[in-house]
Amino acid sequence: MARYHIETYGCTSNRGESRSIESALRDAGHYRVDGPKEADVSILNSCTVVEKTERNMLRRAEELDEQTADLIVTGCMALAQSEEFQQADIDAQVLHWDDVPEAVTNGECPTPGPGTEPVLDGVVGILPIARGCMSNCSYCITKQATGRIDSPSVEENVEKARALVHAGAKELRVTGQDTGVYGWDEGERKLPELLDRICDIDGEFRVRVGMANPGGVHGIREELADVFARNEKLYDFLHAPVQSGSDEVLAEMRRQHRVDKFLDIVETFDDTLDHWTLSTDFIVGFPTETEADHEQSMALFREVRPEKVNVTRFSKRPGTDAAEMKGLGGQTKKDRSKAMSELKHEVVAEAYEELIGTTREVLVVEEGTGDSVKCRDSAYRQIIVQNADEHGLEPGDFAEVEVTSHQTVYAFGTPV
Repeated sequence: MARYHIETYGCTSNRGESRSIESALRDAGHYRVDGPKEADVSILNSCTVVEKTERNMLRRAEELDEQTADLIVTGCMALAQSEEFQQADIDAQVLHWDDVPEAVTNGECPTPGPGTEPVLDGVVGILPIARGCMSNCSYCITKQATGRIDSPSVEENVEKARALVHAGAKELRVTGQDTGVYGWDEGERKLPELLDRICDIDGEFRVRVGMANPGGVHGIREELADVFARNEKLYDFLHAPVQSGSDEVLAEMRRQHRVDKFLDIVETFDDTLDHWTLSTDFIVGFPTETEADHEQSMALFREVRPEKVNVTRFSKRPGTDAAEMKGLGGQTKKDRSKAMSELKHEVVAEAYEELIGTTREVLVVEEGTGDSVKCRDSAYRQIIVQNADEHGLEPGDFAEVEVTSHQTVYAFGTPV
């Protein structure tokens, strides 16, 4: 029996991997402790999405190496850049996610049974539906860690979702490196079927679909939009990262879509749903991005007006083709990032301003700061309710709230 400490960095999918590791460790009789100094083994589930993150991971690995008897490093940086930990003279086992439980159990492979209690994060259930993707983006290092898409069956994922709901999940987060290509390894487009089946599970809960690249969504856009329209349990929310408004830059990025396909998706969802939230990502300062390319991205942003946006400055990732390109100056990237971030705040604030005075049904998802709770409406917009104890609200509750004000990227509401 081992005492373990685990830290997770990066995306929701990584968090799902950590929960799978923890479930296997508990089944094998191990238990979690509060910090690395009390642990027999520490597990660092790493991220490597940008260079700054990479530096943070190495620094944290060095700290854990000093504080615990044994260190295991897993996750995207471990799988894509294992040599970085060796070069930093960090004494750690660098392992794939699936190999972590066996390493902790000294070769005894745990075999969780079907009755294993699901792992929840409060009332949020994380459901990774597949690992890997079908893309080959020139700038992405994560693909080196995750490989091509590997999709469990629809039935297997539905059973995992059912177990989470029966265990108390009120919000299911369907995750993966690219949920839109779920099933492609078997020659099928299975995401719409999977979402329908999950929504058929008995119980009152909501479902959020995680990141889905436009290249995968485009071919199922009409079917997928119809699934959203007929299932009230689905948040009307789609995260489709466009990355650039320039077809030339998208080609250099080796993205599997062009701007017209992204616009097709937006138009289809606009035509099918009354209210929905578009979430997208932009990379600014890609090595081949000209000022004209940047202006095309800004123009696309203004046209589609996404309510949730991630703006990332390009950084070279080792071992990727884009790392060999001659980069842009740091000031250029900074200026373009600032311009897009200012536009982001303008657009998002406008969307939340329009909510003021409306009444929304919300799900209380988690506790906030002080005596407040964080809620989500049907389009996954965040609404904060203050004085939660006074209103008798806690995570897992559904409520009607009137939106009273906003703070750019979230709103405030009062129960009615």
